[in-house]
Amino acid sequence: MKTVRVQGHFGEYLQGRLGPEGLLGLITVPCPATGLEARLERGEMPQADPLCGFLGALDLAGGGMIMVSPLSPPGAGTGISTATLIAAARLHGWDGPPERLMAACVAHEGASDPLAFPHPARLLWASREGRVLKKMPALPPHDIVGGYFGASRPTDPEDLDFPDVSDLAQDWEGARSLRVFGELACESARRCLRRRGPADDPTEHLARSLGAVGFVIAHTGSARGLIFPKGEVPPEAASALKTAGFTGILRFGSDDC
Repeated sequence: MKTVRVQGHFGEYLQGRLGPEGLLGLITVPCPATGLEARLERGEMPQADPLCGFLGALDLAGGGMIMVSPLSPPGAGTGISTATLIAAARLHGWDGPPERLMAACVAHEGASDPLAFPHPARLLWASREGRVLKKMPALPPHDIVGGYFGASRPTDPEDLDFPDVSDLAQDWEGARSLRVFGELACESARRCLRRRGPADDPTEHLARSLGAVGFVIAHTGSARGLIFPKGEVPPEAASALKTAGFTGILRFGSDDC
């Protein structure tokens, strides 16, 4: 029985339109604690299964039943749908370039996260077009502690109602310190929350009270996280998140950013 593990993400450092009517761009937050495990079991994949068309676009022959075990809840903004497609391709022998795999994901479902790339946080990604817009700098080492707040919100590929973050993306390209990166991530999250809600989101208050250098959100989804310098997450952080109504508390580092 063949198995694969596909790492997910945990919202975005930045996400929004690149210009008032521009492309939707994002910088993802890689997260080893999300994603999924998948296995290929004996049996025939029904011809009506949408994965048949996806695999065919990659010149892969579908075969067997794919069983998926997500490591995070659906609609949380952790890339489960993209990870499922990547897993299906790898289980059927895909070893080609990530650019082609991600383009196939977008063609199949209309949106994607750059999870097939080795360092996805170093990319400004056009999520509705499935292509890299620009290489971006690596972030300094940091830890993120977070969880899920509010209702799930699956991505709608037709949804382009996001604020303009072109200025933040430009500043991100020239940033070097974790504090500057954190401030830019905060501003992206603020703009999104003002426009899309929820109005009662407590993440910024938690970041301030716990001394975080910034916070991240799933701009579509319920994932929320606080950014701290490496090794400086305060011991009370997890309990503070729980008290504020967060579920699924997790902590991860930026080693793969």
